Amino acid sequence: REYIEQLVEYEKKFLIIGNVNAITYKETFELIKANKVWLGINLGRGISGFIVPEHYELYGTEARIDEFGNRVVSPNNCLWLTNLDTNQRHRDIPLTKIFFGNEHKYPRYDNYDGINVNKTADIPLDYDGAIGVPITFLHKFNPDQFELIKFRKGDDERDLSINGKCPYFRILIKNKRIKTNGINNLF
Repeated sequence: REYIEQLVEYEKKFLIIGNVNAITYKETFELIKANKVWLGINLGRGISGFIVPEHYELYGTEARIDEFGNRVVSPNNCLWLTNLDTNQRHRDIPLTKIFFGNEHKYPRYDNYDGINVNKTADIPLDYDGAIGVPITFLHKFNPDQFELIKFRKGDDERDLSINGKCPYFRILIKNKRIKTNGINNLF
């Protein structure tokens, strides 16, 4: 945590492999929210792997010997944290779901004025309030399309909850480009 903050403070460019849970750290999320740090292109199994020495035990489905005889372990819980820009970071997430008329598909939080979405693909294109999304959303996050509001906590500073139950950590976002005109013409 301190290392990333130091790199940002001294305005250094970086590309770091870290555990996917690093984005659940308050300090890291605040840097992401401030658009000073973001996730790189690949996540989880998309990180190709590390060559390990002969004495390292190859176990699990993510371990293999490549075509050159290298012993490779590919972690499924890693991500890239960076401040190097890419074109992918500015690609819009295609939104195809409609909130109005489908409110029953979007439960509201008990302790925050917003709706819950379990998959990035289910973000409605016509909702202009706060939307809670899984942390994996950050892998597709486009800062031109969405605003990051806050992480994990409701108005009472407790974990967001729905009917008294807390989903895994959520990021509250807001769509910057609400589409309401012509929705009826989509169908």
